[in-house]
Amino acid sequence: MALGDPYVQLAEFKSYMVGQANANLTGQDDNFREALLSASREIDSICARQFNRTETATAREYEPDGCDWSYVDDFHTTTGLVVKIDSSGTGTYATTLTASDYELSPANGIVDGMTGWPFYRIRLLGGLRFPATSNGRSRTLQVTAQWGWAEVPAPVRAACRIMAAETWKLKDAPFGVLGLDEFGVVRVRQNKLAVSKLAPYSKTRLLIG
Repeated sequence: MALGDPYVQLAEFKSYMVGQANANLTGQDDNFREALLSASREIDSICARQFNRTETATAREYEPDGCDWSYVDDFHTTTGLVVKIDSSGTGTYATTLTASDYELSPANGIVDGMTGWPFYRIRLLGGLRFPATSNGRSRTLQVTAQWGWAEVPAPVRAACRIMAAETWKLKDAPFGVLGLDEFGVVRVRQNKLAVSKLAPYSKTRLLIG
């Protein structure tokens, strides 16, 4: 899947919807596609990351988080990886680091026992430091990589199906309300099952934890 694609394909979602009560699938393909795309982009917002992948390496610039380390966007392979530093503060990124100059995390693609994670942190080794930024540009790190995840995690796909189904049902939900629970009104963006599936992948949780 390319960047911007929905996390669940139409055929898979239609199979899922067959099991939904009173779901009329006739002539709904365009509505389903819209719901899947909307749910996928909402997942991006909730998790502060996206889960598709690119096959071509492109460059992105970063302001380092520490003197010798930085979080970056997710990238799923070291193929085509280039890490550069802007030592002059002019945006030229003239210093290209070798693989022995830095360490990538998470190690072995594992976070909290879950495999399949991409790299999202770079730490410099051997006493290397990012340049001071008092007299130059703050974005002194440039990373060229194939961005995204190798595979969309199964819990993310499940959350996408759940959220897309609720989005599709909005046409029958006045004011976005699906019903009531013991706490009152239940709105379509408050699905506890979907939120629980996405929680381990929230970038905010990782940065704080």
